[in-house]
Amino acid sequence: MNMMPRPEAEFRAVGPLPEGHPMVKLGKIGVLLTNLGTPDATDYWPMRRYLKEFLSDRRVIDTPRVLWWPILNLIILSIRPQKKGKDYASIWNNELNESFLKTITRDQSTKLGEALAGFEGKIVVDWAMRYGNPSIKAGLDALQAQGCDRILVVPLYPQYAAATSATVCDKAFEALAKMRWQPTVRFSPPYHDDPTYIRALADSVRKHLATLDFEPEVILTSFHGVPKRYLTLGDPYHCHCAKTWRLLREELGMSRERMMMSFQSRFGPEEWLQPYTDKTVEALAKKGVKSLAIIAPGFSSDCLETLEELDGENREIFEHNGGEKFTYIPCLNASEEGMQVIEAVVRRELQGWI
Repeated sequence: MNMMPRPEAEFRAVGPLPEGHPMVKLGKIGVLLTNLGTPDATDYWPMRRYLKEFLSDRRVIDTPRVLWWPILNLIILSIRPQKKGKDYASIWNNELNESFLKTITRDQSTKLGEALAGFEGKIVVDWAMRYGNPSIKAGLDALQAQGCDRILVVPLYPQYAAATSATVCDKAFEALAKMRWQPTVRFSPPYHDDPTYIRALADSVRKHLATLDFEPEVILTSFHGVPKRYLTLGDPYHCHCAKTWRLLREELGMSRERMMMSFQSRFGPEEWLQPYTDKTVEALAKKGVKSLAIIAPGFSSDCLETLEELDGENREIFEHNGGEKFTYIPCLNASEEGMQVIEAVVRRELQGWI
């Protein structure tokens, strides 16, 4: 984990303590950046552990357990770890022996800590994953151990979904339920329409297009999909994605035809939010579109779904169906623009504490 330890003298005790009383550390403010998660390695057992934790979450798969458990344990976890392990291996950060999602989230935490260092060492920044390591519980415990009696948890999902933002809250509350002395905890809201976020996305598009030797005929804005049923149950995710797409188009001055919206990564037999990214890419190529760009503004960090699925699988789909020039526009990651967004969200949500 990325910690910012401070000298013991900076912690203040709560009045005079009786003999034998444990040291009390408080007075710090913690910020915990959280992202989806990552396996510890790409071989079978680490992948199986990661997938089991992920696919056991009722927020992710809400199929009745009596039906889902046999499918998950007897079929999916016997087959899927090998396939997904190969996918992860194709985009693995071999230098650090970890996924790029972990590398980028750590970098975001480090840079945010540096940006907030001016508050007399009062703010401690750390990071965690909802699935895999480092866990949210470990992150909360570590911040509390450093004297953080107030903690801001920041789900790094611009658009709210029960399967992403809400499950971070669930896991944090689960950890809090086991604490004798709970810190005061806030959760940052989604930032799908935050002006800083929209400007950062637009700037990243402009900068990337300026590096190309071609001008894409279409820019496809791809968001991670969820079952369509979640929308009818009241999840605001689709609305958040549509608003991000609209605001980004307006910022760039692009029409719906030039900048389109789609949803990727569907899983299982039921209908998910449409239009589907892979089907859209195929249709565009077959219709005669020769140059295409894809951006994934629903991801704060590049990961399997962007590096392998969008820049890999969808590039192949486009080229196999007649497309000629393809480019993937990276996520904001720990770039200057990306850090401006995270810092703006954190500073806003820390108001009243700093």
